[in-house]
Amino acid sequence: MGLWDKLKGELVDIIEWTDDSRDTIVWRFPRYENEIKMGAKLVVRESQTAVFVNEGEIADVFPPGTHTLTTQNLPILSTLKGWKYGFESPWKAEVYFVNTRQFTDLKWGTQNPVMVRDPEFGAVRLRAFGAFAMRVVDPARLLRELVGTDAQFRTEEVQEYLRQLVVGHLGSALARANVPLLDLAAQQLTIGNTLATVLSDELAPNGIAIAKFIIENISVPPEVEAALDKRTSIGVVGDLDAYTKFQTANAIEDAANNTGDAGSAIGLGLGMAAGQRAVQSMTTPATPSTPAGPPPLPTAEWFVGAGGQQQGPFDVSGLAAQARAGTLTRDTLVWRNGMAGWLAAGQVPELSSVFAAVPPPLPPQ
Repeated sequence: MGLWDKLKGELVDIIEWTDDSRDTIVWRFPRYENEIKMGAKLVVRESQTAVFVNEGEIADVFPPGTHTLTTQNLPILSTLKGWKYGFESPWKAEVYFVNTRQFTDLKWGTQNPVMVRDPEFGAVRLRAFGAFAMRVVDPARLLRELVGTDAQFRTEEVQEYLRQLVVGHLGSALARANVPLLDLAAQQLTIGNTLATVLSDELAPNGIAIAKFIIENISVPPEVEAALDKRTSIGVVGDLDAYTKFQTANAIEDAANNTGDAGSAIGLGLGMAAGQRAVQSMTTPATPSTPAGPPPLPTAEWFVGAGGQQQGPFDVSGLAAQARAGTLTRDTLVWRNGMAGWLAAGQVPELSSVFAAVPPPLPPQ
């Protein structure tokens, strides 16, 4: 081997990235002045993609495998540079390794409750939390939109942005699901799959997709939980009257087992009396309740027009009092709901009883 061949062998570089972290999405290969030798070996492992950036412009993207960097497999970069210094000359370019595996350690949660309308309970405030997995599906878009010139782009730099997107879509997803509160647990998987699709569509311009979205828990405020627990307890007990009688029978048994002192004897006597009343209530047939009569008809409300002003409302007895006092005559205009217009009181058959004790006006002399 000649001296020139030996020097050329020493110029060959190996460009690779062994990821020793669990949260690095993009890593820039560190080189002095970004100089890469012709014939260098580029090693791209599974779940990785290598992106070449020349003078701020994305040039080539390499899939997994071992690549020898020559002008034959760098068509875009060759066009950009022109190779005016010869095909064996080194060039300057930045190499970004993009991790395309799933990042599964991302958490989300609602800092503030999400208000939804439940068909059974009405307006309900819900909190939820869970996890999601993301992956890079378009390395070039990711570099353009989010990474920029960051030498080590980690999940913590994008996690808060993703969490805000999740929370922003959670309320509408729960509303569109139209699932009652008590059935949400059975639909968490379906809602999670729907959210994964929606979020992936929105993140597509950034080169990111949500591979999996998991809802671990959906909860309500503590006071609502207490009310639900009480409602559940009542449902488990069933017939409250039978439960009360059962408790009374247990009290009688406890009192009978503790007859050592006078207080216990008194308790036994009270328990036996209560037991007798319970037995009587169980053996005595219930008295059928008398059905209530029809509700009373609403009292008509009358309005009176006197002196160009509306007065009222009055009931019939009030009108009779005015008639006896002489302030209401047969010519006075009256009206109630259902009438087409105002009429003289003497023309309304319903008010004939009002003027029964009032003599008619004297005939003219």
